[in-house]
Amino acid sequence: MQKKAKIKITPPGPKARKIVSKDHKLIATATKTSPIAAKQAKGAIIEDVDGNTYIDFTSGVGVVNCGHCHPKIVESVQKQAGELMHFAGTDFYYDVQNDLAETLVNITPGKFAKKVFFTNSGTEANECAIKLAKWSTKRSRFISFIKAFHGRTMGSLTLTASKTVHRERYFPMMPGVTHIPYAYCYRCAYKMEYPDCDVWCAKILDEVYFNSLVPPGEVAALFFEPVQGEGGYIVPPKKFIEEIRKITKKHEIIMVDDEVQAGFGRTGKMFAVEHHGIEPEILCLAKGMGSGMPIGATVFNAQYDFGVSGAHSNTYGGNLVACASALATIEVIKKGKLSQRAEKLGKHVSKRLYEMKDKYPLIGDVRGIGLMQAVELVKNIKTKQPAEKEVDKILVKSYKNGLVLLPCGTSGIRFIPPLVIEESQLDQGLDIFEKALKSVK
Repeated sequence: MQKKAKIKITPPGPKARKIVSKDHKLIATATKTSPIAAKQAKGAIIEDVDGNTYIDFTSGVGVVNCGHCHPKIVESVQKQAGELMHFAGTDFYYDVQNDLAETLVNITPGKFAKKVFFTNSGTEANECAIKLAKWSTKRSRFISFIKAFHGRTMGSLTLTASKTVHRERYFPMMPGVTHIPYAYCYRCAYKMEYPDCDVWCAKILDEVYFNSLVPPGEVAALFFEPVQGEGGYIVPPKKFIEEIRKITKKHEIIMVDDEVQAGFGRTGKMFAVEHHGIEPEILCLAKGMGSGMPIGATVFNAQYDFGVSGAHSNTYGGNLVACASALATIEVIKKGKLSQRAEKLGKHVSKRLYEMKDKYPLIGDVRGIGLMQAVELVKNIKTKQPAEKEVDKILVKSYKNGLVLLPCGTSGIRFIPPLVIEESQLDQGLDIFEKALKSVK
């Protein structure tokens, strides 16, 4: 497979159109963003059924951090599949599950004793965290943030506040969740400026909410993303996370770190929370953990374990093949120093995006960390009116020229290529994006 984008037939081509048409008839409406029907992929390159090749700036929505079909990971999956594919790790025992749990315990932040519950996805990892917090504290309230995304199952959906479309028609949801504004400095909910604000968005939790609305002694956990993902790739000031940690400790509230999109080397650290130097009691993992195999995990302080058989379980969590894939993924990230690579390449992406911001007033903000970067598009720099239609136009123009992108937030575009992407591919992708940006008025 070639190593650059090349469009032979304007997508979607005839073969792709057939697949898209059949999909619309048979598969539930979801979040499809581009009519690309993939056939095969390698590294950061995707080939569709019509022979077009694209540079992937999505990593399968933050999943294939090690690149598509990494040979070491493929070999590990094939070997395990040939020996044993399933034996219900929640009911029986096997080495590969224990080995992965031990690895996760060792690489996640926190010097305390830990345990692991395996899931099939990020939303399930957050569901487990909800139940762990309720079970162990005997408290029933939760704190989450505006623009947060923690999943779409009914428990995690209650924590999610990214877009109203996620929550529409699902009321009533799990009671007891209070949302407060996140440290979204570009669009501060309090119309203040950092650092003069002294992170009021964090301090308001203790000084206002816990004094007038939410009894802190009833709060089981606070859920947060160290970098908000679907909400817009919002990177908070370090002081914000530090202040939230101080408040949760004061009131003995469990801090749940959702690393589903930001974890496994994406931000220049194995886990994004490491940039803040804190140790949350619970980490929720998925996406980049399995390089495409459906696996997630809830890693938690052992003192919060259910301790009662049957209080929580599932059927496929800790599937042998998925565990083998995750172990190989972590090894590739470590040996390949992909976290460091993400930090280096992320600076290059950021530099180019800031250069574009100086040239094109459509870009209102550039933000990110490591290879988790984004731009927010606006119609007017002063009013910051979101440029939603312009985002859609840029996505279309980009994929038609060989670049796959995803939106985020209200009018953002994210840049999350595989951590193994070659610099020449990175630059070709950014060139395609700039060309699309330039063409949109």
